[in-house]
Amino acid sequence: MVSTYRNLEEKPKNLALDWVQILALSLTPNNHRDSRMTIFEQENFLGRKGELSDDYPSLQAMGWENNEVGSFRVHCGAWVCSQYPGYRGYQYVLECDHHSGDYKHFREWGSHAQTFQIQSIRRIQQ
Repeated sequence: MVSTYRNLEEKPKNLALDWVQILALSLTPNNHRDSRMTIFEQENFLGRKGELSDDYPSLQAMGWENNEVGSFRVHCGAWVCSQYPGYRGYQYVLECDHHSGDYKHFREWGSHAQTFQIQSIRRIQQ
């Protein structure tokens, strides 16, 4: 469903998430259980790293000591990375077919990315 809003006050607050989900449908692997990603503490794949293959509503709860992720390597699938825990804040769709799955710096996450702050990550599912 496509809607037009005359001003920002009419726009539903959850519309951005809806568009992310719609966009992601074409990026979803056949089986989201095959999704796999490596996160790195620093840009250019440096520093401490963590392997992900599941949804994480809070990276800190899984043991990530920082509220930032410097870079990503998406091995398989597509992911939504969120600025805050609970999949809130700015959201970025990262997938293995874009940049060959390598995201060296936050500027490669999307045109609106302005910070390394990522605190929750989930797989895009069908």
